[in-house]
Amino acid sequence: MHSRASSNRLSASAFRSRISLLLLSMFATMASLYVAGRLWQDAQNRVYLINELDRRTGQGQSAISVDDTLKIITCREQHKKFAALEVELSKAREEGFVSKHSSENSGARTKKKILAVIGIITKFGRKKNRDAIRKAWMPTGAALKKLQDEKGIIVRFVIGRSANRGDSMDREIDNENGQTNDFIILNDHIEAPEEQPKKTKLFFIHVVEHWDAEFYAKVNDDVYVNIDALGATLASHLDKPRLYIGCMKSGEVFSEPTHRWYEPDWWKFGDGKSYFRHASGEIYAISNALAQFISINRSILRTYAHDDVSAGSWFIGLDVKYVDEGKFCCSSWSSGSICAAV
Repeated sequence: MHSRASSNRLSASAFRSRISLLLLSMFATMASLYVAGRLWQDAQNRVYLINELDRRTGQGQSAISVDDTLKIITCREQHKKFAALEVELSKAREEGFVSKHSSENSGARTKKKILAVIGIITKFGRKKNRDAIRKAWMPTGAALKKLQDEKGIIVRFVIGRSANRGDSMDREIDNENGQTNDFIILNDHIEAPEEQPKKTKLFFIHVVEHWDAEFYAKVNDDVYVNIDALGATLASHLDKPRLYIGCMKSGEVFSEPTHRWYEPDWWKFGDGKSYFRHASGEIYAISNALAQFISINRSILRTYAHDDVSAGSWFIGLDVKYVDEGKFCCSSWSSGSICAAV
């Protein structure tokens, strides 16, 4: 009897052990399927977001989330770094440091990286300002191309179209551009004083879609710029992927309609009526990632009465490196300034 009871207990114990192993195996299988499913779902999500980025950037539809936008931009920045490494590898092959057996598959050499695209925001009836800039600091003709090829800096005047499309004002700009070839003409933008903030947004959208540069700078057409100093300053910040650099300020929000700097949306800035931090509109620059952010989210980024305030509002809440650079304060006349307002 004792032997039979012991045998029964052993059988029951073995049975429970087999049940436990079976349950553990089922749990492990389910866990593996769950993890694999989540990984596959994440991969699908990443593909979907990248496709959405390409589609929305090209068509200007409603934007994806801010977090997803920044993740995709970061991913693209990594791809750019890989591309740069491939260029270095190609150069090493040419110089004999690496075997040339695969050089045939390396493709054409990448052109010199563009450091900055500078857009000079101008208007109808400001040809004298433009000619003064061409004489003072903006190269013309072959020298303009040389600036791009040797220093990686592109400079263009930026203007929209007349409300009466094709009128004398439009023709004057077309004729001037035919002679100088130094304009970015925003065909979908109607020139008007109150549309200046939208024009600035369209400028960043246009340049980031046409030139892959490290930085994009906005300049007014009554500002003189030391291009070499600007290029050197921007080059010193290449390690900052989301850079917003300029003469930073805040200041009072004016609610009186008769005031020069009247802000119709003054009530949105709280009881203190004080602007958030933003760069002076005379000249400022943003990095490639921030320009991409503007392009992707164009439909949800609102504008205020002033273009400098509008630009500052687009970066609120983002992981942005604000650089308050005294050299960008054009009215200070400080030593080493890169600009001067006239």
